[in-house]
Amino acid sequence: MPKNNNKEKFLRLRAEYPFLAYDGFDYQYSDKGLRVQFHFSLSDKYVFHPTMMVPAKEFFIPGNINEPFLENILFQIGMVESISYWKAACPPKLFIRGHSLSQEQVNWWKKLYYNGLGEFLYLNGISMKPEDFIQIESEPGHLFKPFSLQLENTAIVPVGGGKDSVVTLEILGNNNGNGNGNIPLILNPRDANKGTVMKMGLYYDSIVEVERTIDPVLLELNAKGFLNGHTPFSALLAFISVLAAGLSGKKYIALSNESSANESTVKGSEINHQYSKSVEFEEDLRYYVNNFITPDIEYFSFLRPLNELQIARLFSGFPKYFDVFKSCNVGSKTNIWCGSCAKCLFTYIILSPFVPQEKLESVFGKNLLNDVDLWPLLRQLCGMTGTKPFDCIGTVDEVNAALQMTMNTIPETGLPELLKLYKDSELYSRYRNFDADTLLHSFNKNHFLPKKYEVLLRSKIHA
Repeated sequence: MPKNNNKEKFLRLRAEYPFLAYDGFDYQYSDKGLRVQFHFSLSDKYVFHPTMMVPAKEFFIPGNINEPFLENILFQIGMVESISYWKAACPPKLFIRGHSLSQEQVNWWKKLYYNGLGEFLYLNGISMKPEDFIQIESEPGHLFKPFSLQLENTAIVPVGGGKDSVVTLEILGNNNGNGNGNIPLILNPRDANKGTVMKMGLYYDSIVEVERTIDPVLLELNAKGFLNGHTPFSALLAFISVLAAGLSGKKYIALSNESSANESTVKGSEINHQYSKSVEFEEDLRYYVNNFITPDIEYFSFLRPLNELQIARLFSGFPKYFDVFKSCNVGSKTNIWCGSCAKCLFTYIILSPFVPQEKLESVFGKNLLNDVDLWPLLRQLCGMTGTKPFDCIGTVDEVNAALQMTMNTIPETGLPELLKLYKDSELYSRYRNFDADTLLHSFNKNHFLPKKYEVLLRSKIHA
């Protein structure tokens, strides 16, 4: 993805729009569910009112649907939402009206803003020290206190529609009973995530759905040439999952982020497209939730000890999902694999050692390894350039291991075009004797899995 030189625009917009105000939120809980509207103002010149809706479920816990918990968690969700509206002009100050933050909380949010927008800064050609990036001020007053909840020792599993959450759901098992066990969470239902839960035999009385809207004024500003770019969406999902866990009475939030998400996107830097999927953010989020929202909910990534190669192998054992899972951002609205982006190519490559090429071709609509137009993307994926694609993809080692494993299953005379080009590269020789088996049996110790979940996951890797 090419960089833009928007430094002058950045400085001009900061001067013209000196603050974004977070003016609070309104919410109503009824028999139809929870309706929320957030309020932001860009220097009192543009106002934004994004919304969120959580349809009511019979298994929601009445004792948890109370003002102390809802006011607290909805305020935090609004803090994450503010990032999307702040980035349009990057004002030097975020001003919070009607609510207060401690200095420790301010520091926490400043870190998320800076690291979560690392890709945004890099691609816009903006360089700025963390201490100069944003100041956060709040009105003095009531500080939210952690609240105790009624919870059971089961999990809520966010489902995005890709292979990772399928693996988590299948290993943990479903409830088969109206919210009484592990249940999925879907943010903005679409064909892929709905199809996933339907394939598992879960229906809408057994899942939590959240519908989130973006204020159209922000889209208008984007069209006018205001700043735009990637925001830490997974941080928003994290706080929404805390809300969903509280409403449904789940002690555990089991994400599906892998160890591969920790690798930086830009070599030699800390810029990471997947920052809010990293173990660093996971640790920070756990601390924030336990100290400022509730000590009872435990947030962790179930797949954190694993790498993408291991997850692909596990996913290959669940073929019933092959026709519904999707990971392509380009084709997400139309529920297709576009076949031209880094995410499509990476997913095809990482599954190739474990799924027959004929089946992959039927899933993706073609053999992506035969598309020479994808060679520039493959060069980025396997580490021939200094920057990986800005997408949720695996590490350089994992991509090269998958390519080598795939080549070992195909006669040399029948190699697809991309593999022929790869074989002529220096990387082919470097990884020729790479021990992929080590990747397939590794278990990263840098994780936060409760013991029972760790034991369960280890049994699947070493089976």
